Amino acid sequence: MRQGMLLKLLAINVPVVAVVIVVLWLVLDTLAANYFSVLMKEYRISPTDAHRMFVHSVHRYLLWTSIGALALGALLSFLLTHMVLRPLYQMIKTTRLISKGDYSFRVQAGSHDEIGELASAFNRMAEGLQRVERLRRNMVADVAHELRTPLTNIRGYMEALQDGVVAPTQDTFQLLLEETLRLILLVENLLDLARADAAKMNLDLEQIEIADLASRALKKFELEFRQKNIRIIAELSESGAKAPADREKVSRVIENLFKNALQYTPEGGTVLVRTGSFGNDVKFTIENSGPGIAARDLPFVFERFYRGEKSRSRDYGGTGIGLAIVKEILDAHGGKVGVESTPGKTLFWFSLPV
Repeated sequence: MRQGMLLKLLAINVPVVAVVIVVLWLVLDTLAANYFSVLMKEYRISPTDAHRMFVHSVHRYLLWTSIGALALGALLSFLLTHMVLRPLYQMIKTTRLISKGDYSFRVQAGSHDEIGELASAFNRMAEGLQRVERLRRNMVADVAHELRTPLTNIRGYMEALQDGVVAPTQDTFQLLLEETLRLILLVENLLDLARADAAKMNLDLEQIEIADLASRALKKFELEFRQKNIRIIAELSESGAKAPADREKVSRVIENLFKNALQYTPEGGTVLVRTGSFGNDVKFTIENSGPGIAARDLPFVFERFYRGEKSRSRDYGGTGIGLAIVKEILDAHGGKVGVESTPGKTLFWFSLPV
């Protein structure tokens, strides 16, 4: 493969040099030789023998010059072509390593031409594959941990009940029920994430009002916010701006953001909800008081199972899937989603094109 491409590119230069030599040869045979004959006649010198010697000399020098030009051209073409194709050779090597599961190598793209752009795009692809593989491994480990914890608890209680160590009281059955519900919640979230992955192929688009969906979600979570003594401030736009979207899936997005705010807002905190139109988009924002999110964690909050403080997240009951579902659904709609956080405040937002 490597030598084949190099030989093909070299073969492109050889016909060009050959055509130049042939043209030069014909020009010398016709124009120069005729001009030599005219000069010989003008000075009354017999042109026959001198003409023959002149043509033979020209042909001999032209032949050696052509051989030298071909050799020098082939050498320069080899070196320059090899230099140009170096990123392609590196891509071939890196591709083989990637196929074996090693995503750490990158192509050195020193130029800014088409091959340099290809090398840069290849590096971005390799980085994306490395990131996806890392997330896949983390997700498998996190799913195993999330499943193992309640299953271990259930097994422990069942063995204790069987051995008579723990009495079959109402509290014991309540603990078993809570662990079972935790398993059910995790499985449902995984199913929701799988559905969100396929959302683009199954969108039931209609004109919806974000303010209306936000109002419905507020009523749904009103009691839970009240139980935590969380103050709700709603600034919902009455402009009636609508966007083409799947009502059920966007409602799921808003509910997931409300659940996130409910989990991480401390008792006595505040949650501010806003909707409105911004240019060609309708926007939803939800801001909650609380400890905030560390700057190093902000780029990853929408990744599956990502949690900056895993112990704190588990205490709050999160599985690290809700925000990933939010991003998948909004990506399917061609929308945008983001998060901003400072100590004492966290703001999530999303927008949909009108």
